[in-house]
Amino acid sequence: MAAYERAYDEVATPTGNARRLPRWPLRVAGAAGAAAKPEDEPVIASATMRQVYGLIERVATSSIPVLIRGETGTGKELVARAIHQRSRRGGAALRCLNCGAIPEQLVESALFGYEKGAFTGADKMRIGVFEAADGGTVFLDEIGELSAQAQVALLRVLETRRLTRVGGIREIEVDVRVVTATHRDLAAMCEQGTFRPDLLYRLNTMLLELPPLRERPEEIPALVERFIRAANAANQRRVEGIDDAALERLVAYRWPGNVRELRNAVERAVVLAQGATITVDDLPSTLTCQASSRASQDAPLGFRAQVQRFEIALLQSALDASDGSVSAAARLLDMPRRTLTKKKRDYDL
Repeated sequence: MAAYERAYDEVATPTGNARRLPRWPLRVAGAAGAAAKPEDEPVIASATMRQVYGLIERVATSSIPVLIRGETGTGKELVARAIHQRSRRGGAALRCLNCGAIPEQLVESALFGYEKGAFTGADKMRIGVFEAADGGTVFLDEIGELSAQAQVALLRVLETRRLTRVGGIREIEVDVRVVTATHRDLAAMCEQGTFRPDLLYRLNTMLLELPPLRERPEEIPALVERFIRAANAANQRRVEGIDDAALERLVAYRWPGNVRELRNAVERAVVLAQGATITVDDLPSTLTCQASSRASQDAPLGFRAQVQRFEIALLQSALDASDGSVSAAARLLDMPRRTLTKKKRDYDL
């Protein structure tokens, strides 16, 4: 654990409330040579996350499906792993699939496998995640991105516990627990006719709401510690900590990309740091832009300029949170990819 000073400060957060956080500066104990902590170990420092993991402990030992809902980058896969590890299936396989990252025509093959000759390029039989996880858990992220055809196929497997590989005729029995996740409002999608209500009923036996990072700033110091360790190990760096002003900037930021964006910001800072401590100068420009915007909110500035400055900061945050992927950033912003591409070009991002 980090060598936190045993004292606390009242710190203003993006929601306007004061929260008790460890007094800075934050230092990473043994940063030079210690191995990084496992990234699948949860950080639980806020009341909301203690409540979430309290529910996880209670539902993990059951076999009911769990739907995890939260913004992009909040750690939904981390929660799915915690459910699996605490369940009776913890010694078996956990197989994860991001439904939004696979072309529509390949989703069923990824889920259920395919037989040799099922389509062009299928030169041999392959099993899907359901067969690979037999006896364990399947985690389907971005479940709201499934096509109508894939939703029908998934519903049948959930109801019968049997699947048929693409191009096959033989039914194969599987025993898996299904955990799903989404950042979308699936109930609203059902009303719009883009998601099947009967599938939602099957998946939504237990709903876990994962709060965004801006609602749990108490966890930012511990997350920063972890990400500094990981970035040191990945980039052969020897950064020992972060100074007061930089950590305060991280706590005050709203983090539209949540934990994923924070991790990217810290890794970037570790790589750029010229000394043993991360400073404000090492942080992404989006954080500086937000602070400058707040500091100068009383200065005369035209409406158009204010809108453009906010838009640039928002777009850059989404791109940072998505590792530069325009498609992922567009999904995060709920914006057409073509629109984001044009704005990225216009603003030279």
